[in-house]
Amino acid sequence: MAAPAAPTGTMSAERVALKALEQRLLGGERKLRRREVASGAGLSLLSARKLWRALGFPNIGDEDVAFTERDQAALNTIVDLVRAGKLTEEAAISVTRAIGQMTDRMVVWQVEALVEDMVQNQGVTDAMARKRLVGELPSLVDALEEMLLYSWRRQLNAGVQRLAVRAEAGLASSEEGREGDEDDAPLPLARAVGFADLVSYTSLSRRMNEKTLAQLVQRFENKCAEIISVGGGRLVKTVGDEVLYIAETPAAGAEISLALCQAFTDDEILPQARVAMVWGRILSRLGDIYGPTVNLAARLTALADPGTVLVDSMTAAALEEDDRFVLHPRPAEDVRGFGEIHPVQLQRGSGRGLVLD
Repeated sequence: MAAPAAPTGTMSAERVALKALEQRLLGGERKLRRREVASGAGLSLLSARKLWRALGFPNIGDEDVAFTERDQAALNTIVDLVRAGKLTEEAAISVTRAIGQMTDRMVVWQVEALVEDMVQNQGVTDAMARKRLVGELPSLVDALEEMLLYSWRRQLNAGVQRLAVRAEAGLASSEEGREGDEDDAPLPLARAVGFADLVSYTSLSRRMNEKTLAQLVQRFENKCAEIISVGGGRLVKTVGDEVLYIAETPAAGAEISLALCQAFTDDEILPQARVAMVWGRILSRLGDIYGPTVNLAARLTALADPGTVLVDSMTAAALEEDDRFVLHPRPAEDVRGFGEIHPVQLQRGSGRGLVLD
């Protein structure tokens, strides 16, 4: 005989745990509709929806009871900054979008890391690990939240220091060899822009199973993040087999580039990398960087041989007096969008380079 059905309205233990976790994360039970929250902040529904979209929230109907009192408080917080004249509406939406996009990516990353750890160390399937995680998260929430706030404050301080302490040597060298009419001349920030691209990643990924590929990608990203951080640079983004980074001086960018190239050459698992770095001016927006300097660095990466670092002639001129680096000109190349350029291979000169733990 079939087992009797559960009484109507009875939730499984799994659903009870999920409901309890939701109330803890959202700060209470969902009691408010979207018009109530907008009205409580003194906003039109259209203005409130702009902020919610910036945060990445899905569309919610008028009759959906989807919000809590914490949602109301958060909306009031950003609205009060605009009303006090500390942010324009456009800036408030941009800042809110940054928070939404970064935390969305962070949460996905953290969940996948926890699931993968459970699969490897507890011997459970991926589906079972995801179910178990609901029960594990309550003991992790406070610690993860504390680390998020700690990291944000440290990163904000580092950003303020970069604003306050100008890299004078780097800014001066950015003008070497320039006439003032270069494509990147109107852009505000002088930075070293680098790309590192794993060789033969596509063919390797086709031969790997999901678990092995995930381990390779994680090893690549971890190694890049460590080297770039030690070198005083910033990892802008990773896209599959490629990483984009910046540094505040040509020398710092060169040190990071050489260290990345050497690390992948020495790694017993990862393939070699092609690396390129260009010193020039960029536009920084939405957590990404733009401009001809970025495009040229990408083009040079494609020209680099495995296990080598390329720079352009202007970057080479900024480094030529530094005995930490050796520069070997290569034959001119015709590059789409730039015409004829003169690549220069960058190699280690005197000194130890970046010292990694």
